[in-house]
Amino acid sequence: MNKKILFLTGTRADFGKLKSLIRICNATPGFDASIFATGMHLQEQYGYTFHEIEKSGFTNIHGFANHQAGSGMDTTMAKTIEGLSAYVQQNRPDLLVVHGDRIETLAGSIVGALNNILVAHIEGGEVSGTVDELIRHAVTKMSHLHFVSNHEAAARLVQMGELPNSIHVIGSPDMDVMVSTDLPTLDDVKRHYDISFDSYGIIMFHPVTTELNQMKFASDNLFEAARQSCLNYVVVYPNNDMGSDRILESIHGLNGDSRFRVFPSIRFESFLTLLRNSRFILGNSSAGIREAPFYGIPTVNVGSRQSGRSDNPNIIHCSYEIGSVLKGIKDAVEADRFPSTHDFGSGSSDKRFIQTLQNPLTWNTESQKRFLDIKLNHA
Repeated sequence: MNKKILFLTGTRADFGKLKSLIRICNATPGFDASIFATGMHLQEQYGYTFHEIEKSGFTNIHGFANHQAGSGMDTTMAKTIEGLSAYVQQNRPDLLVVHGDRIETLAGSIVGALNNILVAHIEGGEVSGTVDELIRHAVTKMSHLHFVSNHEAAARLVQMGELPNSIHVIGSPDMDVMVSTDLPTLDDVKRHYDISFDSYGIIMFHPVTTELNQMKFASDNLFEAARQSCLNYVVVYPNNDMGSDRILESIHGLNGDSRFRVFPSIRFESFLTLLRNSRFILGNSSAGIREAPFYGIPTVNVGSRQSGRSDNPNIIHCSYEIGSVLKGIKDAVEADRFPSTHDFGSGSSDKRFIQTLQNPLTWNTESQKRFLDIKLNHA
């Protein structure tokens, strides 16, 4: 009987990272993949990217709207738990796959753990700023299998008491898409999104939930610095975390400036093509930490959201002050390109993932977790 693998996705970003894993499950005998889509995918404000999942050719997709205007992260998570719980009670997957550090991720791990369903966490064991790190580590403790990006992340999971045989280093799945020969051409992407720039930077700036009182100041300054740089920019909306409304105010304040092309969402493959051909990426997105170094693109990392995530030489750190952001932009333009780095894998995550699922020992994993004690030297 086929193993039923349920993938939970709440954003355009995590769907891009899960896509290669879903595809290889669908293509491998013995596995049936399904998708529970929620979060930003069901919000018109962010482009209703549920349609992008459908356009990717996947079937067996279940949509669930978990967000209402004005809802806090806690109530959104509670609603996600309620909706996902009802779904798994009816469908009983053998494995629930969650990604990263979103509130939907935590909701998924809770539902799986409390229903004796094995939970696989993609890209745990990493460090960063904000509440995301708390969520990521909490998901680790609720998960049974860990598919991590590198050996540093694996070591952190062992430090957290996870059993080594539950941890599998597969790299970051988005690298599978990045090395694909099927990415659209730059001309096709620019034509589809009506982008006329020959040269441009990319801006992706997300709210920092632990710094809500600074978000309007930070986003206003970032876009003012971008204006003063006199360069062209492709701007992608922030995620829907608390504080996103303050960033959207700054974006709407661009007032049709012709040097800024603004999009609620961009298809992941198209975004990669734009990134690969950009001058730099500006903001605080993980794309500047993961994808940009792979392409050798400079990153101007603003603020604390990615604090501790990576110390790659292509990353230029700056504060929320206009002068600091302007200097970061100037340094990025002067740097031009960096050597490609492969800190998060080289594009074979899907194969390593499915090899683990094909191992019968994987399915002997106990739903009752054990804690690995590390003997400390108190001398």
